[in-house]
Amino acid sequence: MSRGRKLGAAVATVLLAGGCASGYHPGAAAVVGKTEISVGDVDKTSRAVSAALGQDFSTTDTLNQLVDNELLAQLRAQRNITVSNAETASVAPRVLNNEAVYQKFQADPVARDFLNQVAAGAITTIKLGGGTSVDDPDLQAKQQQGAQVVRDAAKNIRIDVAPRFGKWTGSTIDGSISGSLSTESKQTEANRKATEAPQQPQG
Repeated sequence: MSRGRKLGAAVATVLLAGGCASGYHPGAAAVVGKTEISVGDVDKTSRAVSAALGQDFSTTDTLNQLVDNELLAQLRAQRNITVSNAETASVAPRVLNNEAVYQKFQADPVARDFLNQVAAGAITTIKLGGGTSVDDPDLQAKQQQGAQVVRDAAKNIRIDVAPRFGKWTGSTIDGSISGSLSTESKQTEANRKATEAPQQPQG
């Protein structure tokens, strides 16, 4: 498994063990509840994370994680769950499990913020499952319970993904399925279609 894919899967595994880079596409890449994730943010984050990893971290993988990060942030606020800076700092290196790569993330503010969000999400998942911290004696069970809470809660938070990235299936973005983004304004939709039209593959 590539390092990029490992990062995408890190939230589910790390604690158990101890696009368009060339320009800005107008419009939203996804909407989580009332929060919009712009295509520009996806492209910027994808470039920063790819540079820190030393290999490609695709825009679809980036958006998938950004959606997860935002979903967990909203659940954290709704349920008054606190994740301290100290907790985040202790977990962030474990997500990567590579000190040299971790330092590259720390050197770039965009990559660092992304990694901190991933780490905070991992801690949030544990606490949603009734755990107290990464040192919880029943960590694996609490993480699994928390993941189920997230899946259930996600049913009540609308998540729309721009068609170019795929479709939200309830737990992830499936790039093989065309999605919908009903919250786009007509002007944004027109701009997106006008920009994407020349990029369509020839039949």
